[in-house]
Formats: sequence, structure tokens, C-alpha cells
Amino acid sequence: QVQLVESGGGLVQAGGSLRLSCAASGTIFRINAMGWFRQAPGKQRELVATISRGGATNYADSVKGRFTVSNDNAKNTVYLQMNSLKPEDTAVYYCSATLYPDNYWGQGTQVTVSS
Repeated sequence: QVQLVESGGGLVQAGGSLRLSCAASGTIFRINAMGWFRQAPGKQRELVATISRGGATNYADSVKGRFTVSNDNAKNTVYLQMNSLKPEDTAVYYCSATLYPDNYWGQGTQVTVSS
């Protein structure tokens, strides 16, 4: 019913920046929250950042001060501005959207940070 399409991933050098975008489409009445998770090779998926419809944000400690999540409710879109990227940020990044009581996931986009 809901599809999430991510864009903006790629290869970047340490210290560089990337901006991820994720647009939700399909049967949407109201998105309660959107966010980003990531999964590095051999590790479990972890929360990166979330933002509620009203703009309240939550970040993993590892990205605070470097990443900024924002949304555009009119476009059903969430963004993740990633600055000062580190090799440890290398992972597949997944977009999420919560439409209570359901949660949806994007297909994932690869972010690779080289040293």
C-alpha cells in the first residue's frame, strides 16, 4: 500500500557529505513519522534518525551533530543530511515510514565512506 523510494546514496570520502531523500507514495492518509535506519556488514540494523510529523527528532548518539533529519509533509518526504562522514558510517541506509499501526520500509541505499 505504501512504497518508499530512496535516493542520494553513493561513495564519498571521509569528511564529505551526502544527502539522502525518501519519498513515500501509495495509499497514504497520514504519515505519523519517518526516519532512517542503517545496517553495516555483519551488524544488526540500527536507528539513525527519526522525525515525527510535527518535527520532533531523535538521533543515534553516533551521528548527533553530524546528521540532520528533516521532512516535508506536503511531499511525504524525509531527508537525511550527512556531514563529516566517517568510514564507520558505511552501511545500507533504509528509509522508514510509520502510519499507525503499520510501519513501512524502503529497499535500502548503499552509503560507502572511504578513508
